[in-house]
Amino acid sequence: MSTQRSPRAVVTGIGVVAPNGLRADAYWKSVREGLGVLGRISREGCEHLPLKVAGQVEGFDASDLIDERFLVQTDRFTHYAMAAASLALDEAGLGHDDDPEEAFSIGVVTAAGSGGGEFGQRELQKLWGQGSKFVGPYQSIAWFYAASTGQISIRHGFKGPCGVVASDEAGGLDSLAHAARAVRRGTGSVVVGAAEAPLAPYSMVCQLGYPELSTVEDPDRAYRPFTAKACGFVPAEGGAMLVVEDEARALDRGAAVRATIAGHGATFTGASRWEESREGLARAIRVALDEAGCAPEEIDVVFPDALGVPEADRAEALAIADALGAHATRVPVTAPKTGYGRAYCGAPVLDTAAAVLAMEHGLVPPTPNVFDVDCDLDVVMSVARPAELRTALVLSRGLMGSNAALVVRRGGGLAR
Repeated sequence: MSTQRSPRAVVTGIGVVAPNGLRADAYWKSVREGLGVLGRISREGCEHLPLKVAGQVEGFDASDLIDERFLVQTDRFTHYAMAAASLALDEAGLGHDDDPEEAFSIGVVTAAGSGGGEFGQRELQKLWGQGSKFVGPYQSIAWFYAASTGQISIRHGFKGPCGVVASDEAGGLDSLAHAARAVRRGTGSVVVGAAEAPLAPYSMVCQLGYPELSTVEDPDRAYRPFTAKACGFVPAEGGAMLVVEDEARALDRGAAVRATIAGHGATFTGASRWEESREGLARAIRVALDEAGCAPEEIDVVFPDALGVPEADRAEALAIADALGAHATRVPVTAPKTGYGRAYCGAPVLDTAAAVLAMEHGLVPPTPNVFDVDCDLDVVMSVARPAELRTALVLSRGLMGSNAALVVRRGGGLAR
């Protein structure tokens, strides 16, 4: 019987394009300080809609990071993903090898909840307003869920296994698990993550069907999970991409090992069935802990889904208690996304990036705009809390019923 260990999947690069920061260092600075950047939606054509507040990516010029030939054939959600991927690859020092065989060892996986709605709307307006001859050739691909995966792999010449997780919010964590398992099966590296662009008229109208969406007009009060005044979630655009690779390969080329993707669990309990999500999320946490070989008391910080709906928040708090036992009331819990919004599939990937950065800096970031918690969780509020962080638990639930949990360990998974 072979005793050879499967490769350990580690994070070596983080790229962020978020409402509160472009690049990982700017994102972390904002998260660490608990800055709130939610504001009135300023996109053209959205003024008359009841959704007034969101997390918008400001100061982003796609042409700074992406060639024009890629920009004209892709939607904003792909622009964000491509830019974040480039930033992650630069951090990891990957993708610049002239060896043609190297290309086959690098794959790409992204998650997407809605695809290129802004691009699609623009082309459909041309169809109905001017005729079919005015619809561009890229309409057939720019809206598609897999567009970001395809464009990242084409741009960088990556020829390893590629895929897309077309899912709701929890798909962001599922994509990280997909990448980690690909590495354990022998793929050298995977560029993985999610970015969304839901702030365009057509996309926003689609979201208005979600009863969980917050339509409060005050940015400081619109997204306050785990409080008695919770009134839903605020959407956001942007997201994050990570480089996940075989630890031995990373060390051989001198890359810094930022974290280990240690365990993942996923379940499904149905759309908006928040009471039932308690059992589903708790089970996902247990599966993730078991895969990671992690005891509940080893979890040093929890990044929750934090939907902002009282019934859903209550179910999540109970799920954490069910899975972590007595430790659930002692472990610090933080939801930085309350400061910049919930970017659908991009949200849990941004949380994972924040978890890695928090472990590196020994600091639990605060939960912006939350001051009076209405649950039995140790939610970090107002200011960051210094702590020795070795292991983080990231949680996500989708509006359509998916639940996921991810265990991430600091560095190579060994205590320093």
